[in-house]
Amino acid sequence: MSRPNDPIDALIALMARLPGLGPRSARRAVLHLIRKRAALLRPLAEAMMAVADSARECLNCGNVGTEDICEICRSEARGNGLICVVEDVSDLWAMERANVFTGRYHVLGGTLSALDGVGPDQLRIPQLLTRLEAENVTEVILALNATVDGQTTAHYIADRLEGRVALSSLAQGVPIGGELDYLDDGTITAALNARKRF
Repeated sequence: MSRPNDPIDALIALMARLPGLGPRSARRAVLHLIRKRAALLRPLAEAMMAVADSARECLNCGNVGTEDICEICRSEARGNGLICVVEDVSDLWAMERANVFTGRYHVLGGTLSALDGVGPDQLRIPQLLTRLEAENVTEVILALNATVDGQTTAHYIADRLEGRVALSSLAQGVPIGGELDYLDDGTITAALNARKRF
């Protein structure tokens, strides 16, 4: 039962707005935080305040950090002419977790979507074009999601960059350890079309 101006209810309502948490999960999380108030709740509140005060978007690539230019963009070792274009910061972080890409990134901030009214100017596509010459980019890797909007965006960017720089995209298909029975039709089709000699 909701009580007006109750801080616990307000916290539950805010937590329920987070991705992956609904009202029930938010209630459980808040209850756990209250029970572990000294070990979790206070440190979490302090960490959230610190992030609220210091977090900013990298002016160069769109990554999130605490500096105007992120650590990846500042790294001379990563200025190797490779830029990996991703849809969102979460995709950049996923690529970094894999620890296999040694170049720089460019976060678009979404994908083209006629239904949602998102055009090229609402994304960071003009900034990508500016970076090509400024950073001596030799290859752009399009690492966009395999959705209709993601692929539409990839084709748009490829058209804009054609003849200016080498273009590539991530391979698509059966994941390592994947069983065919559990894959959707689109994944199987992409895997078959991208087959290579054994």
